[in-house]
Amino acid sequence: MDDATTPTATHAVGIDLGTTHCALAYARLDRPHVRLMAIPQLVAPGELAAAPLLPSFLYLPASEELTAADRALPWAQPDVVVGEAARRLGAKVPARLVASAKSWVCHGGVDRRAPILPWNAPESLPHVSPYAAQVEYLAHLRAAWDHEHEGAPLERQDVVVTVPASFDEGARELTAAAAREAGLGEVRLLEEPQAAFYDWLGAHEHDVDAQLGDAKLILVIDVGGGTTDLTLLRVRDRDDEGARIERIAVGGHLMLGGDNMDAALAMFALGKAGLERPEDATTWSALVQSARVAKERLLGAEPPAQATLTMPSRGSRLVAGSTSITVERDEAVAVLLDGFVPRSDRDQQAARVGRAGLTTLGLPFTSDTAIVRHVCTFLRRHAAAAAAAGAHVDGGLPRPDRVLLNGGVFNAPALVQRLCEVLSSWWGAEPVTLLEHTSLDLAVAHGAVRSILARRGLGQAIGGGTARAYYIGVDGRDGKQALCVAPRAMEPGGNAAVPDRTFELVLDRPVAFPLFGYTGDRVDAPGTVVALDDELEPLPALTTVLRDPTAGAAHRSVPVTLRTSIGDTGALEIDLVTVTLPPRRWRLDFALHRPAPSADETSVATTANDAPVAPQVPQARERLERALQGNDAAAPKQLRGAIEALLGPRGTWSAATCRALADRCLELAPTRDRSEAHELNWMRVLGWCLRPGFGMDGDDARIDRMLPWFDEGPHHRSKANWAEWWILWRRIAAGLSSARQRAAFDVLRPWLLRDADAAPPPGPHKHGPIEMLQLAATLDRIAAVDKVALGERLLQRADKLGSYWPLGRVGARVPLSSETGGDGEDIQVVDPAVAQMWVHRLLALDLATAEGATFALASIARCTGDARRDLPAPLRAEVAERLVKSKVPAAWIELVLRGAVLSEGDRGRMFGDSLPVGLRLS
Repeated sequence: MDDATTPTATHAVGIDLGTTHCALAYARLDRPHVRLMAIPQLVAPGELAAAPLLPSFLYLPASEELTAADRALPWAQPDVVVGEAARRLGAKVPARLVASAKSWVCHGGVDRRAPILPWNAPESLPHVSPYAAQVEYLAHLRAAWDHEHEGAPLERQDVVVTVPASFDEGARELTAAAAREAGLGEVRLLEEPQAAFYDWLGAHEHDVDAQLGDAKLILVIDVGGGTTDLTLLRVRDRDDEGARIERIAVGGHLMLGGDNMDAALAMFALGKAGLERPEDATTWSALVQSARVAKERLLGAEPPAQATLTMPSRGSRLVAGSTSITVERDEAVAVLLDGFVPRSDRDQQAARVGRAGLTTLGLPFTSDTAIVRHVCTFLRRHAAAAAAAGAHVDGGLPRPDRVLLNGGVFNAPALVQRLCEVLSSWWGAEPVTLLEHTSLDLAVAHGAVRSILARRGLGQAIGGGTARAYYIGVDGRDGKQALCVAPRAMEPGGNAAVPDRTFELVLDRPVAFPLFGYTGDRVDAPGTVVALDDELEPLPALTTVLRDPTAGAAHRSVPVTLRTSIGDTGALEIDLVTVTLPPRRWRLDFALHRPAPSADETSVATTANDAPVAPQVPQARERLERALQGNDAAAPKQLRGAIEALLGPRGTWSAATCRALADRCLELAPTRDRSEAHELNWMRVLGWCLRPGFGMDGDDARIDRMLPWFDEGPHHRSKANWAEWWILWRRIAAGLSSARQRAAFDVLRPWLLRDADAAPPPGPHKHGPIEMLQLAATLDRIAAVDKVALGERLLQRADKLGSYWPLGRVGARVPLSSETGGDGEDIQVVDPAVAQMWVHRLLALDLATAEGATFALASIARCTGDARRDLPAPLRAEVAERLVKSKVPAAWIELVLRGAVLSEGDRGRMFGDSLPVGLRLS
């Protein structure tokens, strides 16, 4: 990427990397006239055409499905298909179609580099990551550009790629990385609402003042395929160069857009035809894709009076084996008006609820689909900034002087009219003034080019800098707090320091900073400490391992300060800088492979040893050493009582205290050879203090240290020690990776799933069948076929187990590893048909006396919105009715009927143990 002073770039290039389509616009720097590039692409196997838009679809064909000629592009014969042909092929075989990859890129609850798409595809079919799909789209655009612009490769041009304003730093970094991998080099990122307004500025460069008049506040509403973006722009006093535009506020992340509308239209069509939502995920996905096509036709230019939605038969690839449902245009418009732009008054704000988990297509869509209520909430939240801009504020609700709409959904006049009616009714004055757009589909790409020209002095620039202020979590006297490290509105090239705060960090061990963003109106200077509340949006944590070749002793602490800057690309950069000589610096990297933390998680952390621990821990470690290092077999038996006498009941020990004791236990591992009692009590302390196996920095290293011991088993092979051995591993199983959980199950399988009269496997006899079953139930990353066999064995041994909660773990619609983030992969669940049989067997029990049966029912019958997982609605209603009679918590009923976020206490219940105090699960 080149800046204004670098002569090698010959073109300004803007790329709209959209959820449903991509567009590429450009201008020669010596003749800055913005043009759209027609993008060559396959429209059918072997059929090439150029179109203004590249549909954001990726098709993964079978090995013999397409010939090289079928896949041939002017520049290559790729193994996958991108664009219009991908959309058409995927309509026939949806299990091979990747759609809405951009929505997955901003989904912090999964590993966005893991091969999880198509979400609904069987494991035997090919999968790619959301990141890889974005790379494919960008690589296609790069190759198309290079093919048509010989001698001016895209990587040498000044390129801007647009992203939603609500994209967090993790999603932004992934987008920039995808551009690099696709061969674009370093690109700048621009918020899509700003790009849309840049396009408007360019179209009205000669009459901006006349168009804006005395306007002080402009609202941009951008509804894309996957997100809704809201932005406020301030019009400052005029000067010789015209109006000064500054972005003063952006909305939070709203996964609400065309994907939701497609699903709503599909559900309406099913209801009209008297059909239930298909249980087969592939069938449902095909219907949603058909609804997308129908929506675009019915809301587009010169729309037909009706459109047909097609739903294939289960497993069928033939249209002849499908069901057709006709939807009138007026019906489609009504569905979208009532669901997304309902009439609402000025006090109706969006419901503040947690994400609903897996919905519709596997994504955590916003539960309140009324765009107007989100607009109301956004405006009220930024009333102070609007007032400072000179806008009229009535009862806490600022009135924008102008409104700019963007996104293909606004091609529907009825939708625009309803939106204007609702907005105007809030102030009871003249209608809101809409700014005329140039093209709802192309404005973002055009505006991206105009932003480059403006940066080079060839147009009016929009100011405002970064959309967020940034904070790191810290432990304060009053609990969890946040330290401001970068104020809002920092411009590229700007920097901020926090000189008055020093952190003691350990070398050669992982360090982590929970990072938070804030888009509200409060202005905090770097170094300001504020309360950590839900106004702060969790972002991917910043992590690194500090290496210092000049350090003499291993793990020596180094005092550092924080320095923050905004790079030329607009990316946030945070460095740790030593306060002692010689000067050293480390860059913190975004932890994109783990979910963003919740606001109540443990704050600034270096390692578990550095986090606050109970002051009596040194004495407790001494008691631990005395009991385990001595030869007296009676001493270990009093170990728990001795430690609790110092620290209080073990259920009150903090996570940091637990890990401090666990670390000493790991160091004392050789002492377990001394006697059966030594090993038994060593396991009890270690398992309790390391539960649930993740959540604290350094837990991965602790688990790695223990892994070689698993195959060994206990050194003293009494029944008591075998039982405690399995309990130890059950308590930490959630910290095992997928591969390690499956390896552990392979060890357990011959003991758990053998016939009653079969001989035991060779090798040392493994006692503790009940404890083995309980451990196996916590391994929720094993294959679905293994879960089915395990669940049947749990039902057979329910009388011995004494509880049905293990069955709830095995048959869960949302495995705990998905609930807590896990390693981001698409974790397999038991087929709904099997889960239905288990539910019927649970319903046959006396729920008043069957321990854990109600929780198992709530877990197995939980509603996710994902047809691949959900049980039929009538059965879920029956389960809910029984749960109501059993007087279970209301949240469990909500889980079954509508889906919800599992409470902290219920997550702990699923682990089977209480969680350490202060440890929260994301």
